Amino acid sequence: MIIAELPASKFLQQTPLERAFNRLYGWLIGAGLTSRNNALLEVVGRKSGRHYTTPVYLLIIGGRTFLVCPRGRSQWVRNAEVNGKVWLKRRGERVEYALRAVLDADRPELLRAYLDRFKFIVQRYFPLPAGSPASAFAPIADRYPVFQLVAADNFVDPGPDNIVDPRP
Repeated sequence: MIIAELPASKFLQQTPLERAFNRLYGWLIGAGLTSRNNALLEVVGRKSGRHYTTPVYLLIIGGRTFLVCPRGRSQWVRNAEVNGKVWLKRRGERVEYALRAVLDADRPELLRAYLDRFKFIVQRYFPLPAGSPASAFAPIADRYPVFQLVAADNFVDPGPDNIVDPRP
């Protein structure tokens, strides 16, 4: 099943095999044995208060870092939205970030870039093939949460009129 076939409020659960792979891959990320586009995302549970980690692929465009959830509104997305902040852990470093949600209208270009860059890993979550034009992502953009990460010490709430320009 592809996330675009589910209601926007849903997400695809991990299989037991995917959970096992993510644990191993998370260890590799923590050890610094992966590319700079990989990180362990840490969020605080919105109900439990516990800290959870999951491996993520970072989309870096023009010096800005974006976080995309190809599975839809997963638990980490819901936790991050409630708390408004996350931490990225890489190579022994842990940095706090504030989240800035990217508007649906600005997501197609970012989703296109994300799929093109990480197609071997995330293609199965998209109904469009890598290489599709950004305009093809417009009808499904609301199904894929996208956030811009802003260093927590530099965050200024831009208000509701903020539009993130995905072009470098």
